[in-house]
Amino acid sequence: MDTGIRLALTFGQIGAVMVAVLLTVAALTLLERKVLGWMQDRMGPMEVGPYGILQPVADGLKLFFKEDIIPAGANKFMFSMAPVLSLVPALIGFAVIPFGPDWTIDVGGVAFKPFVITDINIGILYILAFASIGAYGIILGGWSSNSKYSLLGGLRAAAQLISYELNVGLSIVGVLLLSSSLSLVTITNAQAGGFWNWYFFGGGGFPQAVAFVVFIISAIAETNRTPFDLPEAESELVAGFFTEYSGMRFAFFFLAEYGNMILVSCVATVLFFGGWHAPLEFLQGPESLHWLTGMMWFTIKVYGFLFLFFWIRATLPRLRYDQLMRFGWKVLLPIALGNIVLTAIVAYLFPGN
Repeated sequence: MDTGIRLALTFGQIGAVMVAVLLTVAALTLLERKVLGWMQDRMGPMEVGPYGILQPVADGLKLFFKEDIIPAGANKFMFSMAPVLSLVPALIGFAVIPFGPDWTIDVGGVAFKPFVITDINIGILYILAFASIGAYGIILGGWSSNSKYSLLGGLRAAAQLISYELNVGLSIVGVLLLSSSLSLVTITNAQAGGFWNWYFFGGGGFPQAVAFVVFIISAIAETNRTPFDLPEAESELVAGFFTEYSGMRFAFFFLAEYGNMILVSCVATVLFFGGWHAPLEFLQGPESLHWLTGMMWFTIKVYGFLFLFFWIRATLPRLRYDQLMRFGWKVLLPIALGNIVLTAIVAYLFPGN
């Protein structure tokens, strides 16, 4: 009986998180076009529904009914599996994200944490591991399409992965040193009490603002977003690794990109900006409402980072490929290593701060 209740609760929790993520992806497809339109002094989508709010529905229906074409010379199995291999890791990373307070409630004799699917003691390693798997979908999609443009996009994605995933990992080491944990729930709880306890502002004894800048730049490169969208550079490679994709397979790559954006924003919120904690204690409200205010503050922070993705796309031009690689290895890597050294020295000299 307990096992059945536990499975029902877990599957219900997973379903709720997946629905929230997919609805957010649908909203982002409209919000990005509206925000870019506003920044470029134009309207954005306006035809489908009032003010264009039904545009995501129209796009989804179009992709669902679009003909699904497999090139004659493609490796059919790999061509079909590559989009799935990109999408699944983007979604299962949310399993360790704490969306609200670390509460445990009793449901039919089963201990249940409603605001985190699972709290494992290596949560951040779990996310890094699966994020790297997602890049294999891009690489295989480019190779299996039997297209020179797609192959070049896949090769670029592989080189970009190696360059910037290293910086993502190194940029969060400072936070791990200060929190003495790899659990995202523990890291979030260590930042309670006010914004001065957030690791970005110096919580733990040494501010991680520089590490955050390295993290967010590397994360933009990891998600193949402008100005690091070299694997799909339209002006050079038509559409890069998904040049030959159409229909729902194209939609899976699209969902993976936006899913990774949301996941990166959630991780940045948890590691550097206190997760679900309010910037000031009184803004959290009474303890009985922490679940509501916590989810509200978490959502505000995540959408702030998503807006940053749009803002950067509207502002910066695409880098040349040699600039991309040089910036990763010669600029971000030394900065990330320097931050680790300084953080380690401070954590050693002033333990417990």
